Amino acid sequence: MVVNKSKAAFRTIAEVAEELGVATHVLRFWETKFPQIKPMKAGGGRRYYRPDDVEIVKLIKEFLYDKRYTIEGVQKLFKDKGIKAILGGEIQKDFFEIPDSEDKTCTEVKEVEVYRLTDKQRALLTDIKTELREISKELSSLGK
Repeated sequence: MVVNKSKAAFRTIAEVAEELGVATHVLRFWETKFPQIKPMKAGGGRRYYRPDDVEIVKLIKEFLYDKRYTIEGVQKLFKDKGIKAILGGEIQKDFFEIPDSEDKTCTEVKEVEVYRLTDKQRALLTDIKTELREISKELSSLGK
């Protein structure tokens, strides 16, 4: 299944695996060998790859599969040259990095403010969470 997402969108491990033509367990293995791959992990361990993570795993696949490097060879290359130099571009700053408050040119501060919850929204979400827990308990008792 091909999903049309913007280049800036986060992708699931399944989406990245499909795009690269590798199995998901291969990506999980690469995460253990290359600390440069840092997908976000949501509840239940579900991985969300940032655009930079996708670029890094594409690069790893190219070196391992096309250029026939060993894992140790790619690790040494990353260590010696640096991932930024190899990618030939700037790796994005961490999506959640909050810039210095002194930096007035930075737009990330405005974006962070957009996602702050009001007390009313927080209370509403708390109520919804409570209701869902009660429904879950009722459903569990029906199944026994």
